[in-house]
Amino acid sequence: MRETIAQALKNALKAQDKLRISTLRLVNAAIQDRDISNRGAGKDPVSDDDIRQILAKMVKQREESAKAFEDGGRPELAAQEREEIGIIREYLPKQMEEGAVKQAVADAIAETGAEGLRDMGRVMNLLKERFTGQMDFGKAGAIVKASLQ
Repeated sequence: MRETIAQALKNALKAQDKLRISTLRLVNAAIQDRDISNRGAGKDPVSDDDIRQILAKMVKQREESAKAFEDGGRPELAAQEREEIGIIREYLPKQMEEGAVKQAVADAIAETGAEGLRDMGRVMNLLKERFTGQMDFGKAGAIVKASLQ
C-alpha cells in the first residue's frame, strides 16, 4: 500500500492536483509518524493492516471535522473535508453493505458466545480484527448493542 500511495502522490504532483497532493502528503506523514513510534517502541515497521487503520482513523477525523464545520456555518470547509475523505477512501477496501455488517455481527456473536452487553467488547474486537477499513465500527457497535440486549 505504501508504494501505491507514493505512486499516487507522484501522479498528483505531475497533474498539479493541489487537494490530492496535500491529502496524500498528510497520509504519508501519518504513516511515517507511526513508523517512527514503532521504531521507538521496538515494534515492526508499519504493515498494510496498520496503514488501513491509519486511513480509517483519518476518514473518521475528517467526518467529525466536516460535521463541526457544518454546525459552525462553514460549508466550504466541510466540502473540502468531504473531498479529502473521498481521496483517502480510494485506498481503503470497499465498505461493507448494512446487510453484510449485520451478518458479520451475527457471526461474531455466535463465534464468541456473547450473551449480553458485557460481552460487547469481545465481539467488537473480533470484528476489528477481521474487518478493519471495511466496516464503520460506530454503526457496527450500535448493531452489536441492539443484538445483545
